[in-house]
Amino acid sequence: MPQIDQDTYTAIQPELLSGESIVWAGQPTTKIVFHASDALMIPFSLLWGGFAMFWEAMAFGVGKHARGIPDVFFVLWGIPFVLIGQYIIWGRFVYAAWLKKRTYYAVTDRRVLGVQRGFTRKTWACDIRTVPAIEKELRADGFGSLRFGMGTDTAGSWQGFGIGTRNRQSPWNSVSFGATTAFVDIEDADSVYREINELKARL
Repeated sequence: MPQIDQDTYTAIQPELLSGESIVWAGQPTTKIVFHASDALMIPFSLLWGGFAMFWEAMAFGVGKHARGIPDVFFVLWGIPFVLIGQYIIWGRFVYAAWLKKRTYYAVTDRRVLGVQRGFTRKTWACDIRTVPAIEKELRADGFGSLRFGMGTDTAGSWQGFGIGTRNRQSPWNSVSFGATTAFVDIEDADSVYREINELKARL
């Protein structure tokens, strides 16, 4: 069994079945990792945030009544858009780093599974024998993501594993369970990919 830190073992152990053993376990890296979705998300976030700030500036500086009081309606109307803009520009990266510290992945001799201890505890698991496909996204530094069952309609066989959405990564939060069924931003993703395929072949 590989060396597993205590926090990871504590998170994974309650999910193990009788006689099940861990082959690999790890967590996503907490550093900022850009994905394909960011090619559109970053320009969009800058446009959104820039327009929201422009709106607020206009509401404070231009839309004034005779007494010099800002137009309260337009100021209040713009606040949610400013907050959303700040989240998609930089806040989503802070939240992702916080969530990554509380996200744990494991490959056992029977299943691949994930545990997340954010505001609530969430888990997902699937039998290695029933994984129809694994999509590998690998970076030059060895970090990467493995997505399970790409193109599979979760209303079918995947529903039994508690997976309620398609396995596409959310541009709002790449780590949150429900947005994706995957090992996201893990170290040495290629080795984990090969390990899962070897286990699947043996089973």
